[in-house]
Amino acid sequence: MKGVLGKFDTGLLASEQRPMLRFLVVLTAASTIGLQGYTILFNNFAAEMVHLNGSQVGVTQSVREIPGLLSLLVVFVLLLVREHKLAALSIVLLGLGTGITALIPSYGWVIFTTVVMSFGFHYYESTNQSLTLQYFSTAVSPLIFGRLRALAAVSSVVAGIIVYCLSGIAQYREMYLTIGGLVLAAGIWGLFQNPTHGGIVPQRKKMILRRRYSLFYLLTLLSGARRQIFVVFSILLLVQVFHFTVREMTILFIVNNVVAYILNSLIGKAINHFGERTISSIEYSGVIVIFLVYAFTTSKNLVMLMYILDNILYNFEVAIRTYFQKVADPADIASSMSVGFTINHIAAVFLPALGGYFWMMDYRIPFIGGTVLGVISLIAAQWMRVPHKAPEATLIAEAQ
Repeated sequence: MKGVLGKFDTGLLASEQRPMLRFLVVLTAASTIGLQGYTILFNNFAAEMVHLNGSQVGVTQSVREIPGLLSLLVVFVLLLVREHKLAALSIVLLGLGTGITALIPSYGWVIFTTVVMSFGFHYYESTNQSLTLQYFSTAVSPLIFGRLRALAAVSSVVAGIIVYCLSGIAQYREMYLTIGGLVLAAGIWGLFQNPTHGGIVPQRKKMILRRRYSLFYLLTLLSGARRQIFVVFSILLLVQVFHFTVREMTILFIVNNVVAYILNSLIGKAINHFGERTISSIEYSGVIVIFLVYAFTTSKNLVMLMYILDNILYNFEVAIRTYFQKVADPADIASSMSVGFTINHIAAVFLPALGGYFWMMDYRIPFIGGTVLGVISLIAAQWMRVPHKAPEATLIAEAQ
């Protein structure tokens, strides 16, 4: 945490902003450890202890995305709870859902704990994005997003190390309880924090859809569709078509997170220097190439390189949120982030099943479809227009 905070101790952050950064650092690390710990253990737990079949695992994964689709309800929850409290409560929920997963090895219980865990994760992600955009300026927020993504990469590796160490001495119940307990402790810590300060624009506590935000909605929808192809079908390609072993996938997981840790902090600086349109154009141009290679290459080494590049470019989606921050009414941020998170998850409801159907016909089809999405995204990104760089942004860029 010191490393993340220390980068801003040169005066780029006002003293009243540092408690919010510290708050987000702790909860982001907890959120990542909880999700990754749950995910790493899930397939083995489902097969060995609950004896789920492929269909039941598929249903569980679909159910896990429902809370993301319902993220628009965050705006109504905020009528009752302050946003930073909701962020902490979400981490508490994530910790509880993860911790109790293995207490009852049954299909119904797995569905229940998945929903609990997923509500915690998705609602934290929505409030995390909103708080970052509200409490940090347009010049600083790209840097904050970059640092938090780098922290998430490190936390993913930490989660893997925790599972690896515990797997030799503990059963699934103890492993889930340990990981969930760590996350729960962070959430409880967050409940007793007040990282807010005055001067923040009050948020509108109602559902907001504005025509002038249409480009943000479209890019968010396309980003969610691209995410599903990356998460579901690129991994399926590595395993089923190129026959990557568990050990090779583990090494690839570690490499991806190390690379993400190194580069994510630079993405925020690149957004400030080059602008959202340029960064998004680089992302979508890269996506087009990567998906075409996925579809037609026969080289195991090349597809592995594309997977690493795919993971790097996935983090460029930060530019969509920083673009929105620069063009939006500041009072619309909380509502729009929850709506945007819902839009981002629309594709998660149908795309895996639809893509799976086409995969059975020819595994190249989902990637050709992804290429089309990349072309549409690249065209749409050319309409990204933001106000001229503020003096503050210039000063921060020079200070870096």
